[in-house]
Amino acid sequence: MTPPLRVLSVTSEIYPLVTTGGLGNVAGALPAALAAQGIEVRSLVPGYPGVMAALQGAVAVHSLPDLFGGPARVLEGKAAGLHLFCIEAPHLYNRLGTPYGQPDGTDFPDNPQRFAALAQVAAAIGLGGAGLFVPDVVHGHDWHAGLAPAYLHYAGTARPATVMTVHNLAFQGRFPATLLGALGLPPASFDVNGVEYYGGIGFLKAGLRLADAITTVSPTYAAEICTPEGGMGLDGLLRARSGVLSGILNGIDTTVWDPGADVHLAAEFGGHRLRRRPRNKAALQARLGLAPDPDALLFGVVSRLTQQKGMDLLLDALPALLGHGAQLAVLGSGEPALQGGFAAAASAHPGRIGLLAGFDESLAHLIQGGSDALLVPSRFEPCGLTQLCALRYGAVPVVAHVGGLVDTVIDANPAAQAAEVATGVQFAPVTAAGLEHAIARTARLWRQPKAWARMQRNGMRGDYGWDGPAAEYAALYRTLRRH
Repeated sequence: MTPPLRVLSVTSEIYPLVTTGGLGNVAGALPAALAAQGIEVRSLVPGYPGVMAALQGAVAVHSLPDLFGGPARVLEGKAAGLHLFCIEAPHLYNRLGTPYGQPDGTDFPDNPQRFAALAQVAAAIGLGGAGLFVPDVVHGHDWHAGLAPAYLHYAGTARPATVMTVHNLAFQGRFPATLLGALGLPPASFDVNGVEYYGGIGFLKAGLRLADAITTVSPTYAAEICTPEGGMGLDGLLRARSGVLSGILNGIDTTVWDPGADVHLAAEFGGHRLRRRPRNKAALQARLGLAPDPDALLFGVVSRLTQQKGMDLLLDALPALLGHGAQLAVLGSGEPALQGGFAAAASAHPGRIGLLAGFDESLAHLIQGGSDALLVPSRFEPCGLTQLCALRYGAVPVVAHVGGLVDTVIDANPAAQAAEVATGVQFAPVTAAGLEHAIARTARLWRQPKAWARMQRNGMRGDYGWDGPAAEYAALYRTLRRH
């Protein structure tokens, strides 16, 4: 009998222990879905304070006398239903702030060492350093794990297969060439076919060049990153490696995001119980100080307030949105100028625009369950999760024609409406004028209650869970398994 295939997932974030966005959500949800496919997964994460506090039944499985400036141990244990390897290295990870930066928003200056340590430990486990768990595949997520395939490649011994997943190509982990020796990389690695990238060390570039397979989080994004427009300097490498590149669409946790059993909603509902949904709209309007108007088209936003997410375009389009008699509910934080712009707009238009700067899990659910439409005007979007939640919650997504948004939302064009399959509104070009046109289209659809309800039900019938994506990952792992 063939033993179960074992995978080491290497990630800087993992939901619900530590997450700043989609990467953590994926890393947290995928292991359970893969277990149903017969894949045994352990996740390797840095020992941030929150992770260490949650770890239960921890047993030391590996020791490192000097891991970039101090001793470290690899602990195996469980937390929040996840089976973890955790790097106990207080000198690297026991800090205030985010996984990547200080409370003032600046990056930790030793991030090269902190995430090289993550990759070095991944390589050690990959080569049998964690006792009985010897992975068949080491699966790295984003630039923080990018050196794991490199360390394994240059180990000069039999190694597990490697997979590199790009969650966002904009974040690449580029550092000075002078760190090569300090990071434990051999001189021969500083080559165009190794870790060298425009005269420095590229963590993500190394992973993309040296991994056995590359995935990203939607089929359309996989195609986009092979172009000069979307490749962010890595398109040539990705075109050269297109034979091992695939796009596997993300899912969402459908137990956390379930409008029929969501404690954060004023009223639970489903596709056949849409009459209950307006109670959530009223609760959302009250929560953000919006006028209690059931007939106003209420747009929602749950997003980082950044240019990548197209939030500057939305600020420019606010006069058009308000001109349709619509309201806007915003939850998010980000670039100071954009966050300040939304704060000023909310102040200038009380009852019409509401903002909560920051993040609030309960409000995020209420926006999905109470907004009529959800705006996602991203300039690029590898996959996007917020539009998947919107589809499941009957908030019609209004999205830019990019990345995973293309793969998940069916535009309400005449053909799709005639076939009764539309689930939302797409727009291109991704400009303020394009967004204004999409808002106008959405307002026209809103005035057609039967067509609107049909779009809601179409979206709510979709399958947005992890079973399908997990089956694709499992199939990929099996093609890579080394005997």
